[in-house]
Amino acid sequence: MVRAYIAIITGAGASEDAVATFRDLSGVTEAHVVSGDFDVVAEIEGETVRDLQKIVTGGIHEVEGVGTTRTYIHLD
Repeated sequence: MVRAYIAIITGAGASEDAVATFRDLSGVTEAHVVSGDFDVVAEIEGETVRDLQKIVTGGIHEVEGVGTTRTYIHLD
């Protein structure tokens, strides 16, 4: 199993709705509104790195209000 954290910037006021949608996406194990440089941090998992890519590009990026994302793959 491959896991990653996705740091997400959303549009103004969109974080809570986006998190609710992320939590329903296949492959997303957790999603939380945070303070700091990003608005949301989500944890995702899949069998391969390619699976993670599909979750981000075909799922997270499709959610209304999502802007920039950064992906941090677990190494341990």
